[in-house]
Amino acid sequence: MGRLVVWALVAVMLGAALCLAEERGKSTDTANRGEEEGAFKGTQPLQKREAEGKASELTHEVDGGPCRKKFCGRGRQCVVAMQTGQAECVCQEKCHPTFVPVCGSDGRFYENHCEVYRTSCLQKKRVYVVHSKDCFFKGESCTMTEYNKLKSLLLDMQPKGLVMRKEESYGNGMEQKRALVDVMFKYLDLNGDGHLGSEELAQISKREHLEDSLLECTMQDLIRYDDYNNDSHLTLHEFYTAFQVIQLSLPEDKRLSITTVTVGLSTVLSCAIQGTLRPPIIWKRNGIILNFLDLEDINDFGDDGSLYITKVTTIHMGNYSCHAYGYEELSQTHVLQVNVPPVILVYPETQAQEPGVAASLYCHAEGIPNPKITWLKNGVDLQPRATKQLSLVANGSELHIGSVRYEDTGAYTCIAKNEVGVDEDISSLFVEDSARKTLANILWREEGLSVGNMFYVFSDEGVTILQPGECEIRRRIKRSERIVASYEEMCPKNEGITPQHCVWASALNVRDKYIYVTQPLQNRLLIIDTQAQKVVQAVETDPVPVKLFYDKSHDQVWVLSWGDLQKSHPTLQVISQASVGEVHRVVRTPFQRVDDFFLPPTNLIITHVRFGFVFLKSEPAVHKIDLETFHRVKSISLKNYSCVPISMAYTHLSGYYFVQCQGRNRSGAMPQLLIDSVTDTVIGRNLDVVGKPYVSPDGRYVVTPDDHSSKIRVQMVSFRGELRLSHELDASLHVSDLVFQPSFAESNQYAAVATSASGPNLLFSNLSAGGSVVLGGLKDPLPPHSWPWSRANRAVASSGLFGQYLVTPSAESLFVLNGKTSSLHCEVSDVKRGNTLVWVGEV
Repeated sequence: MGRLVVWALVAVMLGAALCLAEERGKSTDTANRGEEEGAFKGTQPLQKREAEGKASELTHEVDGGPCRKKFCGRGRQCVVAMQTGQAECVCQEKCHPTFVPVCGSDGRFYENHCEVYRTSCLQKKRVYVVHSKDCFFKGESCTMTEYNKLKSLLLDMQPKGLVMRKEESYGNGMEQKRALVDVMFKYLDLNGDGHLGSEELAQISKREHLEDSLLECTMQDLIRYDDYNNDSHLTLHEFYTAFQVIQLSLPEDKRLSITTVTVGLSTVLSCAIQGTLRPPIIWKRNGIILNFLDLEDINDFGDDGSLYITKVTTIHMGNYSCHAYGYEELSQTHVLQVNVPPVILVYPETQAQEPGVAASLYCHAEGIPNPKITWLKNGVDLQPRATKQLSLVANGSELHIGSVRYEDTGAYTCIAKNEVGVDEDISSLFVEDSARKTLANILWREEGLSVGNMFYVFSDEGVTILQPGECEIRRRIKRSERIVASYEEMCPKNEGITPQHCVWASALNVRDKYIYVTQPLQNRLLIIDTQAQKVVQAVETDPVPVKLFYDKSHDQVWVLSWGDLQKSHPTLQVISQASVGEVHRVVRTPFQRVDDFFLPPTNLIITHVRFGFVFLKSEPAVHKIDLETFHRVKSISLKNYSCVPISMAYTHLSGYYFVQCQGRNRSGAMPQLLIDSVTDTVIGRNLDVVGKPYVSPDGRYVVTPDDHSSKIRVQMVSFRGELRLSHELDASLHVSDLVFQPSFAESNQYAAVATSASGPNLLFSNLSAGGSVVLGGLKDPLPPHSWPWSRANRAVASSGLFGQYLVTPSAESLFVLNGKTSSLHCEVSDVKRGNTLVWVGEV
């Protein structure tokens, strides 16, 4: 019973205490409300005085003085004016950083009660706490979009008397914006202390009537969003960040950076542009942004903005640039040079000579930079200068022995070396008199039974096999000869052909083992075994096969057929395992309306090609195809340039594709286009170069004959991927065909040999020196209407990497040319319409 009495007394006392607290709370709220309502009746700005040259601040009274008896109400604080010494109430400078979220009567979210009443004071309107959690769940009215609108409004605001200096208004974009933000900061910084506080922002908002705008954001949101150190003030640096004015720097000595890397390795290009809060780094190649492309070898840009190339090839060489996003005017250029170790070929591998005759050993080396060639004999350095017997020609590419002796027998090692590697191979020389010659020596020396190093010329009467050095016809395969596999005639009688003759279009060499040649009117191609010098198989194709190309990477022969003589149903077919097997068959690809196709060639450095291109009829695009699956990978539109592709060429140095263009209605020649193989993107026009492009085997020279001006434009690609115009030649001829002949005077150089489509002339041009020689008297070529299969009505073929001879036909004969002396070697008569040519090397 006693316990119950005690608990009753406690309950009564607690109830009395709660009632007393509630009455006091009501009286306090009433007093505060009166103070706040009085505060909104208008305030006069407090006066500040200058003391000793410095602007004085309003002072707070802490331990007494006038503020001891001054009550200012919620959201306000008492300060003593220095000039009058009187206590004044001003809006609270900042609140204690506590997080007790509440909703204000303006519908906004506040971190605590103090912030509600402080905002009420600053905005000079009644804002109070409401006992609702609606603002917790309602979307923030001052979104980033609205906030950006507020900042745009501030930048557009031009206060009276605030005009940028002339040098500021005419700077670049970054400087202009920084100058404008500087002016704006000074205008907002009313007390000139280098900090923007809430009270200053509120006064500017009232002065400029920003509260009357339809924006969801207020000036206070500048502090909310961009006060990074949470001190309730904005510094000039924070103001720069708010308006995305970023101070970037790039040392002058780093504006150009040159990086050299060995092929096959990875590399990192680092951007030297620095600055606090630097925006993301944007990388470009040939004006194309790389960051947003799904590239195979450039796939990681790193947190520091570096460019990563995981496996460098020669197509990656060239210029790259980096800049901070939005600040393209400050850019760093990176030049990437890709070095390649030497790769060499020697010729011949073995030779036998009699005493007293001259002998030459050849060594062709490719690499980046150009390799230096030295020779050893039986492992000992050769000293050509010490004897007249030996001489090095073309920077060591040829070792010439003037008159061989028995002691010259030996293994001669060619060594090619550059900064990143070395390669070597052996060419053997045997010196024996005629009484001791072996059968192998006889075969090499006299070539009486040799079947290699021959030109195959396809003419009306069949096939002529020509040994060019002696101008000797070694064999004729007559049109009536039988095909081994089917026992059909090589050139059967065909209706509509009078008099009866063979009709050929295109031919090619497959690893010196087979020759593939098309018979467009027979709807087939023939395969010739070069060892047996016989036609071994006929392969049926789609009607009217006119063009062949051998893809050495995949051992495939690609066949373009027209469907009929009007090119109504063109198709593209492929023969796989072209150099092996006894029976060959064609496989049709899925491409229809094929106008032409292009597959990049291989060389000593580039031994594998993955992709080719197909052009469709009258379509302004090139279609990239996978050479293994025959599927389309992507289409590259040329529509913006109104370009319908006619032909293409390619250099592995920097990976440029050159596209010959014509208009949509096949009217008028247009400048070539450049496509970057790294990004598969059109870079733009190749200057004003017009015509079909030809690229030298080493990728360094791009030669374009212009049919309209009769000029030949020669461009050069450096080992840093820079494409530039080297020189122009006044050819004075309409070029039918063009091939490249290795130079016999300089290593790693070429001459261009071009035939005339309408006259008896032929042009030899030294590409490095720029000189040219016109050779005449070669009789007239076939009329263009007699050769409907291609534009090359007068073809020209060279004798390979180490050969010095070329052949070109006239209408009824064949001319053999000496490329070493740029002269006519001989004429072979009675070879009619021999415009399909193939060189076969060592068999």
